[in-house]
Amino acid sequence: MSRWKPNARDRLERAALALFLERGFDSVTVPEITARAGLTTRTFFRHFADKREVLFADADQMPALAARLVHDAPPDLGPIDLVARALPTLAATAFEGRLEQLKHRKAIIDGNDGLRERELRKKEQLVDAIAEAFRHRGVDDLTAAVTAETAVGVVKVALRRWVESSGQEPLRTVMTDSLAQISEAFDQFNQPRSGPRRSAESPLIA
Repeated sequence: MSRWKPNARDRLERAALALFLERGFDSVTVPEITARAGLTTRTFFRHFADKREVLFADADQMPALAARLVHDAPPDLGPIDLVARALPTLAATAFEGRLEQLKHRKAIIDGNDGLRERELRKKEQLVDAIAEAFRHRGVDDLTAAVTAETAVGVVKVALRRWVESSGQEPLRTVMTDSLAQISEAFDQFNQPRSGPRRSAESPLIA
């Protein structure tokens, strides 16, 4: 008789998140997770390297996904237009349908210094992957770096807004709106300022 269990990964994730919330991340063991899920420790290690990976396994896949979206975009798209095009796909692929898990994940990570540090490292890896993908498209280093930081910042802000609002709007809408607000802020920053300009020869103090 087959020992395969349907939805094992999802069951393990839900059991782990529930235990982490109840008792704190550091106090929970893998056997306790598998007991809650009704599965074996062997099954756990087929899906996750350790209990931290319950929280970060999906994040490990994000750099490759984001880089592929940049690589596959039409060559005539500018960096910000490319980000706007990629965000809905990213939302649908990585996050839609996972509101409760993301809400629990955020609470667990926010309450643990070690997990917060790991989250920051994952963010840096994602930024580096996106910037490198833009450089492969011929984008200069500064623009690639700024665009990558902007894209990851939009994702972070949009996810927080989406989770805190309990998903009142689709995540792709929240991401698009967040990028539009940032773009508007940049546009305002770049507007010429009114009023007389001080000439190079004018004294700073009268």
